[in-house]
Amino acid sequence: MTTAKSSYPVPVAELLPQARQLVTQLGHMPSRNQLMADLRIGAPKARVILDRLADEHPAKAPNPVGLHVVTERTADEPTETHDHPTEPEPTQADTVAEVEPVPDEVEPVREEESEPITAAADPDAPTQEQTPRPVAVWPVMLLALPAFVAIWSGWVGLGQLTGFGIVHPLPGIADGFAINTAITLPIGVETYAAYALRVWLSGQVPTKARRFAKYSALGSLALGALGQIAFHLMKAAGMTEAPWLITAAVACLPVAVLGMGAGLAHLIKDTNDHREVQR
Repeated sequence: MTTAKSSYPVPVAELLPQARQLVTQLGHMPSRNQLMADLRIGAPKARVILDRLADEHPAKAPNPVGLHVVTERTADEPTETHDHPTEPEPTQADTVAEVEPVPDEVEPVREEESEPITAAADPDAPTQEQTPRPVAVWPVMLLALPAFVAIWSGWVGLGQLTGFGIVHPLPGIADGFAINTAITLPIGVETYAAYALRVWLSGQVPTKARRFAKYSALGSLALGALGQIAFHLMKAAGMTEAPWLITAAVACLPVAVLGMGAGLAHLIKDTNDHREVQR
């Protein structure tokens, strides 16, 4: 016999008639787990009902586990007879009830009480041994050294063909100090191209700054290539002076490099300031 599950606990007084009926059906005192399974109650109420039944039926003391003592007999000892019937063995329902007791009220598990899963407990988390080693940069420097020598000589030679040469930047202050302005071409154009290329491929700036660095880096590299082509063609032709179109274009290169460098610096500065404001 079973009772309907109610959202409110059933008092012990209402459960006693059902427990007495269960005693009548079984012919003996039920176990605690059997009361829990049939009446759908918890262990505390089952113990209280067993105490009430024990008071009403003193001859049938509760035996919750359904065990009895068995002594070993020898061949000479006579078999003892009992007037009262032996208690039946626990049924499958008793075993299931002992394994899975039904509590009165089940409290839901709160989400905040559950243990958080930490990253250290994750077996798939990468360890220090699995961290890849950075790629060496020194081979690139070795490859860039001969290119630097060739580019430097080409820009200096083109600057001499287009009017760049020795100047005295501090007249009246240091008359002996002189500088060849032709070196401004390789320093300005190629250095900016390398830096803009680094900003473009770094991925550490927003889209606006990356786009500007991308196109200005590609443009500087293209100008450098055209400058090298022009110098070597004029050198092979034995020319001592460059045509006026090439001279005009080369004369504008320092100004163009200054404008692109200042623009890229402002974009990067605005990006850093914007990140600090967001923090």
